[in-house]
Amino acid sequence: MARGGKRLGAGRPKGSGKYGEQTKAVRLPVSIADRILESLQAAQEAQAEQPEHESEPANLTLVESIFAPDNRTKYKLPLYMNPVAAGFPAPTEDYIEGKIDLNRHLIKHPEATFLVRVTGYSMIDAGIHPGDFLIVDRSLEPTNNKVVIAVVNGELTVKRIRKAKNKLLLMPENDSYEPIQIYAETEFHIWGVVTNVIHPL
Repeated sequence: MARGGKRLGAGRPKGSGKYGEQTKAVRLPVSIADRILESLQAAQEAQAEQPEHESEPANLTLVESIFAPDNRTKYKLPLYMNPVAAGFPAPTEDYIEGKIDLNRHLIKHPEATFLVRVTGYSMIDAGIHPGDFLIVDRSLEPTNNKVVIAVVNGELTVKRIRKAKNKLLLMPENDSYEPIQIYAETEFHIWGVVTNVIHPL
Protein backbone atom coordinates (compact mmCIF):
# COMPACT_ATOMS: atom_id res chain seq x y z
CA MET A 1 0.00 0.00 0.00
CA ALA A 2 1.37 3.42 -0.95
CA ARG A 3 2.18 5.78 1.90
CA GLY A 4 2.92 9.47 2.14
CA GLY A 5 1.32 12.51 0.65
CA LYS A 6 -0.96 15.09 2.19
CA ARG A 7 -3.97 13.73 4.07
CA LEU A 8 -7.29 15.52 3.80
CA GLY A 9 -8.07 17.33 7.05
CA ALA A 10 -4.60 16.81 8.48
CA GLY A 11 -2.71 19.59 10.22
CA ARG A 12 -3.79 22.43 12.46
CA PRO A 13 -6.83 24.45 11.28
CA LYS A 14 -6.16 28.09 10.44
CA GLY A 15 -6.71 30.41 13.39
CA SER A 16 -6.61 27.61 15.95
CA GLY A 17 -3.26 28.65 17.48
CA LYS A 18 -2.89 30.43 20.79
CA TYR A 19 -3.24 33.85 19.13
CA GLY A 20 -6.45 33.00 17.27
CA GLU A 21 -5.07 34.07 13.89
CA GLN A 22 -2.31 33.35 11.41
CA THR A 23 1.24 34.05 12.57
CA LYS A 24 4.55 34.68 10.80
CA ALA A 25 8.22 34.32 11.71
CA VAL A 26 10.17 37.56 12.22
CA ARG A 27 13.73 38.45 13.22
CA LEU A 28 14.08 40.69 16.28
CA PRO A 29 17.03 42.31 18.06
CA VAL A 30 17.97 40.09 21.02
CA SER A 31 17.88 43.10 23.35
CA ILE A 32 14.10 43.54 22.92
CA ALA A 33 12.90 40.02 22.05
CA ASP A 34 11.99 39.15 25.66
CA ARG A 35 9.93 42.32 26.03
CA ILE A 36 7.93 41.53 22.91
CA LEU A 37 7.21 38.00 24.14
CA GLU A 38 6.04 39.43 27.47
CA SER A 39 3.76 41.86 25.64
CA LEU A 40 2.23 39.07 23.55
CA GLN A 41 1.56 37.02 26.67
CA ALA A 42 -0.05 40.03 28.36
CA ALA A 43 -2.17 40.66 25.27
CA GLN A 44 -3.56 37.12 25.42
CA GLU A 45 -4.54 37.61 29.05
CA ALA A 46 -6.08 41.03 28.35
CA GLN A 47 -8.23 39.69 25.50
CA ALA A 48 -9.95 37.25 27.86
CA GLU A 49 -11.75 40.07 29.67
CA GLN A 50 -11.46 43.66 28.48
CA PRO A 51 -13.48 46.38 30.26
CA GLU A 52 -15.88 48.42 28.16
CA HIS A 53 -14.04 51.68 28.85
CA GLU A 54 -10.81 50.43 27.26
CA SER A 55 -9.86 52.35 24.12
CA GLU A 56 -9.95 50.54 20.82
CA PRO A 57 -6.77 50.05 18.77
CA ALA A 58 -8.32 52.22 16.02
CA ASN A 59 -7.32 55.26 18.10
CA LEU A 60 -3.67 54.33 18.01
CA THR A 61 -0.70 55.24 15.90
CA LEU A 62 0.88 51.79 15.96
CA VAL A 63 4.41 50.50 15.61
CA GLU A 64 4.75 48.67 12.30
CA SER A 65 8.37 47.46 12.53
CA ILE A 66 11.23 47.46 15.05
CA PHE A 67 14.91 47.89 14.21
CA ALA A 68 18.20 47.93 16.11
CA PRO A 69 20.67 50.63 15.00
CA ASP A 70 24.01 49.53 13.55
CA ASN A 71 26.38 51.74 15.52
CA ARG A 72 29.43 50.17 13.89
CA THR A 73 28.79 52.18 10.74
CA LYS A 74 30.25 55.68 10.62
CA TYR A 75 29.42 58.00 7.76
CA LYS A 76 30.31 61.67 8.17
CA LEU A 77 28.48 64.34 6.18
CA PRO A 78 29.54 67.96 5.58
CA LEU A 79 28.20 70.45 8.15
CA TYR A 80 27.80 74.00 6.85
CA MET A 81 28.55 76.78 9.32
CA ASN A 82 25.73 79.15 8.30
CA PRO A 83 21.97 78.48 8.29
CA VAL A 84 20.75 77.80 4.77
CA ALA A 85 17.76 79.78 3.48
CA ALA A 86 15.59 78.84 0.52
CA GLY A 87 17.28 80.03 -2.64
CA PHE A 88 20.80 79.76 -1.21
CA PRO A 89 23.30 79.26 -4.07
CA ALA A 90 25.10 75.96 -4.54
CA PRO A 91 27.33 75.43 -1.45
CA THR A 92 31.10 75.30 -1.82
CA GLU A 93 33.92 73.97 0.33
CA ASP A 94 34.44 77.50 1.74
CA TYR A 95 31.29 77.16 3.82
CA ILE A 96 32.00 73.75 5.36
CA GLU A 97 32.56 73.94 9.12
CA GLY A 98 33.33 70.26 9.58
CA LYS A 99 31.74 66.84 9.28
CA ILE A 100 29.07 65.22 11.39
CA ASP A 101 28.41 61.53 12.10
CA LEU A 102 24.64 61.05 12.22
CA ASN A 103 24.94 58.03 14.51
CA ARG A 104 26.69 60.13 17.16
CA HIS A 105 24.38 63.09 16.59
CA LEU A 106 21.08 61.20 16.76
CA ILE A 107 21.92 58.32 19.12
CA LYS A 108 23.10 59.39 22.58
CA HIS A 109 22.83 56.00 24.30
CA PRO A 110 23.53 53.28 21.68
CA GLU A 111 22.93 50.29 23.98
CA ALA A 112 19.50 51.61 24.98
CA THR A 113 18.35 52.84 21.56
CA PHE A 114 16.17 51.24 18.90
CA LEU A 115 14.17 52.46 15.91
CA VAL A 116 10.56 51.84 14.96
CA ARG A 117 8.53 52.49 11.83
CA VAL A 118 5.00 53.69 12.50
CA THR A 119 1.61 53.45 10.85
CA GLY A 120 -1.52 55.51 11.51
CA TYR A 121 -2.47 59.19 11.67
CA SER A 122 -3.08 60.03 15.33
CA MET A 123 0.29 61.82 15.75
CA ILE A 124 0.24 63.88 12.55
CA ASP A 125 0.32 67.24 14.37
CA ALA A 126 3.51 66.19 16.17
CA GLY A 127 5.15 65.67 12.77
CA ILE A 128 4.85 61.86 12.92
CA HIS A 129 3.43 60.40 9.70
CA PRO A 130 2.75 56.84 8.49
CA GLY A 131 6.02 55.23 7.39
CA ASP A 132 8.23 57.53 9.48
CA PHE A 133 11.09 56.11 11.50
CA LEU A 134 11.35 57.09 15.18
CA ILE A 135 14.51 56.92 17.27
CA VAL A 136 13.62 55.64 20.74
CA ASP A 137 15.79 55.80 23.88
CA ARG A 138 14.91 53.36 26.68
CA SER A 139 17.30 55.04 29.15
CA LEU A 140 15.34 58.31 29.30
CA GLU A 141 12.70 59.04 31.93
CA PRO A 142 9.19 59.21 30.39
CA THR A 143 8.31 62.53 32.02
CA ASN A 144 5.11 64.48 31.46
CA ASN A 145 4.46 65.55 27.84
CA LYS A 146 7.16 63.31 26.37
CA VAL A 147 6.30 61.32 23.23
CA VAL A 148 6.71 57.65 24.11
CA ILE A 149 6.45 54.15 22.70
CA ALA A 150 3.99 52.32 24.93
CA VAL A 151 2.27 48.94 25.09
CA VAL A 152 -1.50 49.21 25.60
CA ASN A 153 -3.22 45.84 25.93
CA GLY A 154 -0.65 44.19 23.69
CA GLU A 155 -0.51 46.95 21.05
CA LEU A 156 2.66 48.99 20.56
CA THR A 157 1.65 52.62 20.07
CA VAL A 158 3.11 56.12 19.85
CA LYS A 159 1.53 58.80 22.06
CA ARG A 160 2.32 61.83 24.19
CA ILE A 161 2.13 60.98 27.90
CA ARG A 162 0.06 63.30 30.08
CA LYS A 163 -0.29 63.10 33.86
CA ALA A 164 -3.01 65.30 35.37
CA LYS A 165 -5.34 65.13 38.40
CA ASN A 166 -4.48 61.54 39.29
CA LYS A 167 -5.09 60.47 35.70
CA LEU A 168 -2.65 58.98 33.23
CA LEU A 169 -3.51 59.74 29.62
CA LEU A 170 -1.96 58.92 26.28
CA MET A 171 -2.65 61.96 24.12
CA PRO A 172 -2.97 61.93 20.33
CA GLU A 173 -1.71 64.81 18.20
CA ASN A 174 -4.73 64.85 15.92
CA ASP A 175 -8.13 66.32 16.80
CA SER A 176 -9.89 63.40 15.10
CA TYR A 177 -8.73 61.03 17.85
CA GLU A 178 -9.61 60.78 21.53
CA PRO A 179 -7.14 60.53 24.43
CA ILE A 180 -6.59 57.06 25.85
CA GLN A 181 -6.97 56.85 29.61
CA ILE A 182 -4.89 54.25 31.41
CA TYR A 183 -6.77 52.43 34.16
CA ALA A 184 -5.49 50.18 36.92
CA GLU A 185 -6.56 47.10 34.96
CA THR A 186 -5.04 48.27 31.67
CA GLU A 187 -2.06 46.21 30.50
CA PHE A 188 0.37 49.08 30.06
CA HIS A 189 4.05 49.85 30.13
CA ILE A 190 6.42 52.26 28.42
CA TRP A 191 9.21 51.00 26.17
CA GLY A 192 11.06 54.26 25.68
CA VAL A 193 11.04 57.96 24.85
CA VAL A 194 11.02 59.17 21.24
CA THR A 195 13.97 61.50 20.62
CA ASN A 196 13.89 62.05 16.85
CA VAL A 197 11.67 61.57 13.81
CA ILE A 198 13.11 60.58 10.44
CA HIS A 199 10.63 61.83 7.85
CA PRO A 200 11.12 61.97 4.07
CA LEU A 201 10.12 65.12 2.21
